[in-house]
Amino acid sequence: MRASSKDGIPSPAPLPLQYLGLLPRLKFLQRGRVLGALFLAIGLWAWGEKFSVFLGLIFFLELATGILAFVFKDWIRDQLNLFINNNVKAYRDDIDLQNLIDFAQEYWSCCGARGPNDWNLNIYFNCTDVNPSRERCGVPFSCCVRDPVEDVLNTQCGYDVRLKLELEQQGFIHTKGCVGQFEKWLQDNLIIVAGIFVGIALLQIFGICLAQNLVSDIKAVKANWIKHDDGYRLLK
Repeated sequence: MRASSKDGIPSPAPLPLQYLGLLPRLKFLQRGRVLGALFLAIGLWAWGEKFSVFLGLIFFLELATGILAFVFKDWIRDQLNLFINNNVKAYRDDIDLQNLIDFAQEYWSCCGARGPNDWNLNIYFNCTDVNPSRERCGVPFSCCVRDPVEDVLNTQCGYDVRLKLELEQQGFIHTKGCVGQFEKWLQDNLIIVAGIFVGIALLQIFGICLAQNLVSDIKAVKANWIKHDDGYRLLK
């Protein structure tokens, strides 16, 4: 029922509670659109005829990044291990992060960064005596070896699994770490990954050529005009 104001005119009905949480997101999206349009306009204005130089700079930065990644691959492996372990700690704190970890562990048939014991970093899965969680000494269901004939997902398949011996664990969960499995996936799909990067590089080179041709056309058009006090005039 709508509330009435002092003048007898009914005031608008309040928004339902389930929609109130959307208001900050809508305002954020509106601000994001304005800022995005502003940055795009500034970028187009600032680069102008130097757009091809900008694309070329991006291309060489990507090339340098690829070379550095190959040279410092051990450092990148350590950073990836650190990144996964930090996400393991926050597994229950963010549903999107939780879904991402579950997807990675299911896709690459792995568990943790180096192995299942990395889940000791999580307050719900660690094996300390003071941990009251039912998931103590377990792992998420995404670490489990799935039965192909199983229709219903057993989300409790990882409970207490790390209390078993390592050889016994292999029958229930994946015991390989996600860092090693990701490296193996890259090696197995090296041609596909390299093809994707080469394709992106060719598209960027094509964009550089088009931008350079556009700059040349603009200069050719501007060369046909002469500036006067009252504006530009076309040369005959």
